[in-house]
Amino acid sequence: MQDGGKDPAASRAAAVSPGAGSPSRTAIIIFGAGLRPDGSPSPTLAGRVRAALECGRFLHDALYLPTGGVGLPQPSEAGPSEAGPSEAGPSEAWAMATMLRAAGVPEDRILCEPTARDTLASVLACRALLRRLGHRGPVLAATSAYHLPRCLLLLRLAGVPARAVLPPPRPAARHLGKRWYWRLREVPALPWDAILMLVEIGWRRKS
Repeated sequence: MQDGGKDPAASRAAAVSPGAGSPSRTAIIIFGAGLRPDGSPSPTLAGRVRAALECGRFLHDALYLPTGGVGLPQPSEAGPSEAGPSEAGPSEAWAMATMLRAAGVPEDRILCEPTARDTLASVLACRALLRRLGHRGPVLAATSAYHLPRCLLLLRLAGVPARAVLPPPRPAARHLGKRWYWRLREVPALPWDAILMLVEIGWRRKS
């Protein structure tokens, strides 16, 4: 990954490998949220990163896993039908990693997962990254309060006994209507994603 205004296309296909760290150190998964039109973190996304950083202050050598690949489309002179992956905007993971670096987190303690387009995909991708590292330490989930139950359930169903980071103190949205929309959206999303996770687990065991 590079500093600057764009998320390199290569970073969408492969995660940044952290330096040699203890496999028993705590990993903090930061779940993505939307970006602003200019590609900067939305208030919701920024709040999740700040919550992870506040938690990480009390941990030794914590590993941060920002996850989220839904980027912004960048204008292309070729037109939308001919635009390729290089015109894709910065991923949510890239935006979060930029915030982490700006807060002083060393590059070797940031492991980006820039491909997942929803919560379920984030859980599966982060589980795969942690297994690849041989990680054996605690896992924490950083996200908004309304989103935490689904993230924790999916992680535990996936075999990752995660615990919650204290969520951001401020609501994820200023408007009450939007807050309730997000909360009510979790009502069908939680059981639906749980079913999909169980199907995924069953399919992998058979294959």
